[in-house]
Formats: sequence, structure tokens, C-alpha cells
Amino acid sequence: MRYDKLVRDRIPELIREKNQSCSFHVATDEEYRKKLYEKLHEEAEELVADRNAGEVADILEVLDAIMALEGISPEEVSVVKQEKHERRGGFESRIILEES
Repeated sequence: MRYDKLVRDRIPELIREKNQSCSFHVATDEEYRKKLYEKLHEEAEELVADRNAGEVADILEVLDAIMALEGISPEEVSVVKQEKHERRGGFESRIILEES
């Protein structure tokens, strides 16, 4: 089976432990960035299909990798999130904008 997708670091090892074979390569910087954003999209689709803590954890793992890649600290994200929340609000009121 052909995958051509970014997987967690231990996946080749886990496949081999099942006495199966696999081939893989280490992504270049450019390929890693592209595949990481593709993985975020994939994980978001999985969360929509199966809403559970495991899928949320997968998205957070991908976001952690994106932050590291892009040089964005968790503290920076927290500050920006708070500023946006104060300026624009959150989603607690469940407002659906129909027209503007």
C-alpha cells in the first residue's frame, strides 16, 4: 500500500515489530512543511468524522510540530489567542452569522 504521508516518528518501528516491512524517507524542510499542513487537514477531517479526545490530541500534536517549525512559541500563541478573545470574543454564545 502506498501512503506518501507524514507519520509519527515511531510508525516504521511499530510496523517492523509486527514483522511487516515498510519504506520511508526523511523529508526535506520544504517537503516537511507541506506534509505537516496536509497532516493538519487530515487530522481535522478525522476529528469532524469521529469527535473524541484522541483526535483532538492528534491535532494538538500536529500544531505543536507546526509551531516548532515556524518558530512560534506556545506563549506567543497564548498571548495572541487572549488578545483575539478580548477583541472579538470566543464561540461560547454559539452565534451563527446569517448575513452581513
